[in-house]
Amino acid sequence: MIESQAPMLEMLWERYDPRRALDERFGLSDPESASRWIAAMLDKHWGVRIDSCERIVMSGGNALAWVGTPSGRLLAKWSVAPDRFPHLMETARLTNWLHGRGLPVSVPVPARDGCLQVEVDRVSMGLQREIVGDLLDTADLHQVRAAGVTLARLQDALAVYPNADQFLAPAVSSKPLTVRVTDWLDSRADHLPMAARDTLRGLVASAPPDRLPRQLLHFDIRSANILWARGEVAAILDFEEAQHDHRIVELARTAVLLGTRYHSWGPVSAEARTGFLAGYQSERPLTPAEVDWLNIVLLWQALAVVPPGDDPTGWGPSALSQLSKEAAR
Repeated sequence: MIESQAPMLEMLWERYDPRRALDERFGLSDPESASRWIAAMLDKHWGVRIDSCERIVMSGGNALAWVGTPSGRLLAKWSVAPDRFPHLMETARLTNWLHGRGLPVSVPVPARDGCLQVEVDRVSMGLQREIVGDLLDTADLHQVRAAGVTLARLQDALAVYPNADQFLAPAVSSKPLTVRVTDWLDSRADHLPMAARDTLRGLVASAPPDRLPRQLLHFDIRSANILWARGEVAAILDFEEAQHDHRIVELARTAVLLGTRYHSWGPVSAEARTGFLAGYQSERPLTPAEVDWLNIVLLWQALAVVPPGDDPTGWGPSALSQLSKEAAR
């Protein structure tokens, strides 16, 4: 029996009316209808009876619902974007495999037929148990360092995932780093100071050849996707951006974006960035080739998030501090 209180509706990123999104994107006319539909799906495919549906969060063609059950809170996550269904299935298999290797991930709950992701009536749905924790606090250097250690361990595991070839690599990530950075400078960096562009271009021109191996990576590690509880990383969430690239690209990208959340988008302090990198390297020292490229990729990733026009959260000054470090070398 579902409690009569309607679930709260929210948009994850977008400025859009959530009731309208629920109807237009998911065909559910109101929160009460959504609760009933979720209850029916979980009962039919998982044999789970829910007592309440508390909250539904939407983003694009995806939605996430927090539901109460006699055995605890669960998360039902579904998509109505058919082109994403194969990726969602592979992501469920991947997180299940990582859980088996002891990595802190949110493991899928198998459906009655053993499937980790159910596809029915143009919907793909997965179910997980709620992991209680707080989003990573990047003002706490202990947490930041632990996040670096966890990323290194996760990358080591992903490097040997037997079904990594099921995650197609974007064509851009297959190009040499020199080409990728130069293409970005030529096409997307006009709003940046000339000195910053010239410095990065010069570093790339003098860089050693890119012979770094590629592998499967999470590629969206940041505060919004890391839960902290009881003095450790409790879970790495949301593997839906998983793709192939160089470890060093994910490391640099994460060092820059580590503090970002859904509605809070700003850089971490230099101390946090340094602590994160130190934590990573305490678990997995960089190869000589990665050392040669690290500061180049860090500067590239820092400049890549500087917006044109207003910069209320300070991405520009953060990137320029990285630029100053390069100038002092």
